[in-house]
Amino acid sequence: MTQDALQVFESMRVHGLKPHLHACTVLLNCLVKDKLIDSVWKIYKKMVKLGVVVNLHVYNVLLHACCMAGDVERAEMVLSEMELKNVFPDLITFNTIIVLYCKKGMHYEALCVQDRMERAGISPDIRTYNSLIYGFCRQGRMREALRLFKEMKGVSVSPNHVTYTTLIDGYCRVNELGEALRLRDIMEAKGIYPGVVTYNAVIRKLCEDGKIREANWILNEMNEKKVEPDNVTCNTLINAYCKIGDMGSAMKVKNKMMEAGLKLDQFTFKALIHGFCKVNEMDSAKDYLFNMLDAGFCPSYCTYSWLVDGYCNLGKEEEVMKFPDELLKRGLIVDVSVYRALIRRFCKRERLDCAERIFGVMQGKGICGDSVIYANLAYGYWKMGKVNAASNLLNQMYEKRLMITLKIYRSFTASYGGDNNNSILGLFWNHVVQRGLISKSILKDINKGEI
Repeated sequence: MTQDALQVFESMRVHGLKPHLHACTVLLNCLVKDKLIDSVWKIYKKMVKLGVVVNLHVYNVLLHACCMAGDVERAEMVLSEMELKNVFPDLITFNTIIVLYCKKGMHYEALCVQDRMERAGISPDIRTYNSLIYGFCRQGRMREALRLFKEMKGVSVSPNHVTYTTLIDGYCRVNELGEALRLRDIMEAKGIYPGVVTYNAVIRKLCEDGKIREANWILNEMNEKKVEPDNVTCNTLINAYCKIGDMGSAMKVKNKMMEAGLKLDQFTFKALIHGFCKVNEMDSAKDYLFNMLDAGFCPSYCTYSWLVDGYCNLGKEEEVMKFPDELLKRGLIVDVSVYRALIRRFCKRERLDCAERIFGVMQGKGICGDSVIYANLAYGYWKMGKVNAASNLLNQMYEKRLMITLKIYRSFTASYGGDNNNSILGLFWNHVVQRGLISKSILKDINKGEI
């Protein structure tokens, strides 16, 4: 429907017809809901050129787009434009800006907006306070969050379910479970009953502290109060059991999860794969990797790392070598990301023989290596003292115009920087720089020590 509306808008524009303001507002709103943020600004510029006079509702939609994109700079430009055109902000405007600032951790700026709205004669509402409290809780600044909570009562804004849940989650994050549970009791005494999100915060904290029995007590309480567990509830418990290697209990939760009509998501699969690798049940881990791919989820580098580590620890590297072909037999697409993950991990484990074989298989299938693959192999050779082999790979990178990006540099340094081989890594980067594989801008930041 949104695409149809865009076509109509373009047709009107081509024929020099000015669309109605309300129609433009609805179109912009639909684009924001569909997360087509770039299209929002394109349409906005075109409608202004067509002579549509923008009002407060349009500016609020634009600010909502900024909030979704986390674009503070653009939001402030919109506010400046509003001021220039004498369009005065309303409660929605201020709340949207506060949400954006809190999202970006800009608490001082958020409080300044609250002060500005009050001076404009607009009283903060429950959404204002919830946004501010959420921002402080996410940063672990419970004193400020509690101050706002008390301030609410002074201005006759009643805390709601979201307020209490946010504070409870905040206390759990700063290891004050007792305070979180006390607040839950106050919440219930006021007739506001915890929902699944509230319970999830408490269960997560108990599981983090290794108190799985207590977490199950909370789960039983949920059942008694007819609060249905969701994927987060189940995944939290599954992950907790997997971490201690209790795969029997993890599978029981998984089965109950499916019986309740919940679908396994990427977090479920990731936890189970990690758990089975931890207890050296590698066939089960591999089965869940395949199930994860069958379900349409893309395993991360960590997921493949656990499998590589598990098989290598058992001396079964050959099983890893079979991964790509096994995936192909199941009708799954094996792209460079699979080979990249396997090569990276073998290089990290200093199993260059295995990494070379995977690299050879990849090339044999016509799949080209990327900067990450070449850099890992080159550094693997460099660490082993095979400078010529490393140089040869760096030469190939140069010929293929494969550059070391900022993201790769950071990831590489984080991965290998703690191996007591900083001098070796430093020499490697110097060699990479000499080959012209790092851009001048990144090199400048490296030299400044800013990365």
